[in-house]
Amino acid sequence: MTVMNLPSHQLAMTVLMTPDTANFSGNVHGGTILKLLDQVAYACASRYSGCYVVTMSVDQVTFRQPVHVGELVHFFASVNYTGKTSMEVGIKVVAENNRTREVRNVNGCYFTMVALDLNGIPVAVPKFHPSTPDEHRWHAAAQARKQMRLELERRAAKLAAASAM
Repeated sequence: MTVMNLPSHQLAMTVLMTPDTANFSGNVHGGTILKLLDQVAYACASRYSGCYVVTMSVDQVTFRQPVHVGELVHFFASVNYTGKTSMEVGIKVVAENNRTREVRNVNGCYFTMVALDLNGIPVAVPKFHPSTPDEHRWHAAAQARKQMRLELERRAAKLAAASAM
């Protein structure tokens, strides 16, 4: 058996949505998708870095359409950017109806994962070098998201300090 020939910074995973994943309205529970997203982000980031990784943050989880029981859900992940010890993993989620072959883009998000050594201390990750036009675009967008997160943290700290007075 051969594994898909994806570069080390990319990962694809497909999961069949079974009845045990359903919520009260009969669609796949959002929490099920979130758990799978975290697993995909972990697998992509740990494969790329060769390290144990943990989730630091999740940005812009967007549930565009419901996922139905019986559909195949395809997760396409890519390391978009690396810092010193962290990586942004972008994930696109596509649902596929097995009978009709209809494919829908149902979700997307960005995970920031941090690499750790065996003692739980953050460790440096290999620098990511985008090579395709899409990767260059994703890399630039990841840098912009990082700057927005830092600015948001700065503003939140400023508000917290002002409200403590």
